[in-house]
Formats: sequence, C-alpha cells, structure tokens
Amino acid sequence: MRHERTRLGMRQDDFSRLGGVNRNTQGSYEKGERNPDVAYLAAVAQAGVDVCFVITGMRTVEAAQGLTEPEQRLLARYRSLANADQEIVHRVIGAMASAMSDVE
Repeated sequence: MRHERTRLGMRQDDFSRLGGVNRNTQGSYEKGERNPDVAYLAAVAQAGVDVCFVITGMRTVEAAQGLTEPEQRLLARYRSLANADQEIVHRVIGAMASAMSDVE
C-alpha cells in the first residue's frame, strides 16, 4: 500500500482520508499488520491505486502492455481527475503536440 501511495505522490494523512480511515489504520495497512476492506480499496482505486497490485503484487494489464512507471503514474493521476479536468488535459496535450509539429 505504501508503494502505491508514494507512486501517486500522496502523504499518508491525505491518503487515509481518501480511503475513509484514520492515519493509524493507514499505517497498519502499509506495514502489512492489517488488510484493507473492499470499501477502502474501492475508494483508493478512484485515486488511481492499482488494486490488483495491492492484492497480488502484480500490476494490471496496462503494465504488462509496456507502460513505464512514469506513464503508469501519469495515467493514474489522469484517471483521478474530474471529467472537466480530463478535457483540459486533452486540450493542453493537443496544443503541445500541435506546437511540436510546427517546430519539426
């Protein structure tokens, strides 16, 4: 669990609130002293946690398809955004790609 939290660039306090637990419980999850329940896993999955990795230690199919760790982080963060914010990301990337094609 700690690996996923740090991969997403989150502090333990913020992550525990996201999962609806207190900081001590979050710490217990990260130390392997306790196992999270389904409600917690569903909540943190919305923030981009790879629940398959948390449970099995193996990444989801996306990782098997060759995404690098930075690409996985980017995708997880993108998925945690509201739809309106995802649209902004599309516009920014589109503008950047257009500017790059103008340079080439």
